[in-house]
Amino acid sequence: MMKHLLSTVCLSGALLLAACEATPPEDTPEDAFSCREFLADQNLPEPTGMYDVTQGSPEAQALLAKYTSFRLTTDLSALSEAECRMIPRLIAAAHEMDAVFWQQAYGDRDALLASIDDPALKRFAEINYGPWDRLDGNAPFVEGVGPKPPGANFYPKNMTKEEFEAAAEANPDLKSLYTVVVRDEDEQLRPVPYHEAYEPHMKAASEQLRAAAALAEEPGLKHYLELRSEALLNSDYQPSDFAWMDMKDNTLDVVIGPIETYEDQLFGYKASAEAYVLVKDREWSERLARYIQLLPMLQEGLPVPPAYKQETPGSESDLNAYDVIYYAGDCNAGSKTIAINLPNDEEVQLQKGTRRLQLKNAMRAKFDKILVPIADVLIAEDQRDHITFDAFFGNTMFHEVAHGLGIKNTLDGAGTVRQALREHASALEEGKADILGLYMVSKLKEAGELDVDLMDNYATFLAGIFRSVRFGASSAHGRANMIRFNFFKEMGAFERDADTGTYRVNFDKMTDAMNALSEKILRFQGDGDYEGVAAFVAKYAQVGPELQADLDRLAEAGIPVDIVFEQGLSVLGSE
Repeated sequence: MMKHLLSTVCLSGALLLAACEATPPEDTPEDAFSCREFLADQNLPEPTGMYDVTQGSPEAQALLAKYTSFRLTTDLSALSEAECRMIPRLIAAAHEMDAVFWQQAYGDRDALLASIDDPALKRFAEINYGPWDRLDGNAPFVEGVGPKPPGANFYPKNMTKEEFEAAAEANPDLKSLYTVVVRDEDEQLRPVPYHEAYEPHMKAASEQLRAAAALAEEPGLKHYLELRSEALLNSDYQPSDFAWMDMKDNTLDVVIGPIETYEDQLFGYKASAEAYVLVKDREWSERLARYIQLLPMLQEGLPVPPAYKQETPGSESDLNAYDVIYYAGDCNAGSKTIAINLPNDEEVQLQKGTRRLQLKNAMRAKFDKILVPIADVLIAEDQRDHITFDAFFGNTMFHEVAHGLGIKNTLDGAGTVRQALREHASALEEGKADILGLYMVSKLKEAGELDVDLMDNYATFLAGIFRSVRFGASSAHGRANMIRFNFFKEMGAFERDADTGTYRVNFDKMTDAMNALSEKILRFQGDGDYEGVAAFVAKYAQVGPELQADLDRLAEAGIPVDIVFEQGLSVLGSE
């Protein structure tokens, strides 16, 4: 077991900089391979966003101001020549996932963009993968566009829930993560596998992954890429999920395919296409990974009866740190992910665990550009020193680890928690991970396994609620944070100073609220209590007038809600 997380992973002060900064490369011959020059010479489509947004209307520019730009780069000297040559292939594959997600989220991307004259509004549509503002409850921002269908573009627009459920009794494939639901000639509901529905893009992505696999030097990465290439053509992703879990020694990584179910807010059944291209920070990863060994101890200590913690977390989980060099599809829509916990397949999780990927360059951007400015407005002045990147990194890291705690299958044996809770499953799972991540920090501190100031984690956690609530009701993370804010407020975990409009953590009551919410969520999941969760969400996933006024102050202060990326080969090649 590891002690002193923050000192061990070099997350404080000068040690953070020492751990994160790239080691300068040694002098090399003039004819030596240059990854930067190689990438700059590649001919791939430029990323989206190539518009003169300064020519847009003030209203459209105000929408764009919700985002602040950040360049996705990394230390390319950490890569071998073969790994560098794989990058264009992986980005090209990711580009295909972008096209698939456009179809899933909206439909005809080119037709939508051609219908928008305002260049700033056109760019905003690209960021949102459609004409609905993901940071404003999916409110339409293009004239003549109605509400966003809860089922996005996964189901027929005129389909009812009752019709679907009746049809699914006879054809369970309608509920598959990897099928689109359409009407046949007789108007009956029919599932179409993703590899058929999106065949051109899946085939193109598969070819790029196979080409990348041919270049891969590390056997585990080569095997994963080959299997993932096949999965895109047959919609059988489990073998490649197992292969991804078995990779240990690769520096370059890619997460690609239909993965998360956030976009399907009708049932939460359908997985959306996305991709990340990643470069591992080996020094950080070697230190962080050892914390996975603490999962069984933490599972045993969860504040619920034994039945709700009877599952044993997978022991082969990884905890690693990465720089992201490309986002595409679902993970690039609206608010951006700063940590990954995958795979979602419950069978893989129970056998192998999961891999937790901390995306440290994107994480640092959100801390510096968003969280600190929020704290300067909404956190009590004498508690602002407790807002630290160490705590932000730790809270985010343990959020991902906490996805492995609790229970994946309902106690009545009826199926998975995800199936039982349907459209509420994602928000509740994100809420679980948030609160159990904080629980883990406190328990590890109590056990002498972490040398941290819990007040840093608590205060940073509170500031983080304000950051994530701004993602809106259309985001699972946003709903999870609304629930937590209102639940914590009800239990007195923080108090608001009416004169200054700032919030102060009440340490003891924060701990009580943390334990109470942990128990409630874990019971909901174990019981598969759909009706109970629906009522809980209806009660707590609301932004009250006082909180909305405080969030409006953040907008008035010009604090962005989230980040948008400058990315691609031109960015990597220009560094």
